[in-house]
Amino acid sequence: MPYLFQNMVNDRIQTLHREAEEQRLINRIRRVERARKNVQRANDRLRVALTRGV
Repeated sequence: MPYLFQNMVNDRIQTLHREAEEQRLINRIRRVERARKNVQRANDRLRVALTRGV
């Protein structure tokens, strides 16, 4: 019986590690998406400024 309990504990630990890694990946993706939006906004502002300057 202790073997089954230890097996369940190990499975739960592995699941928690996997979920944590998924969350880290999700957070990285969100940061990249946010950075892309910021770059797009900056490009838009630069385009408008250059158009007004011409």
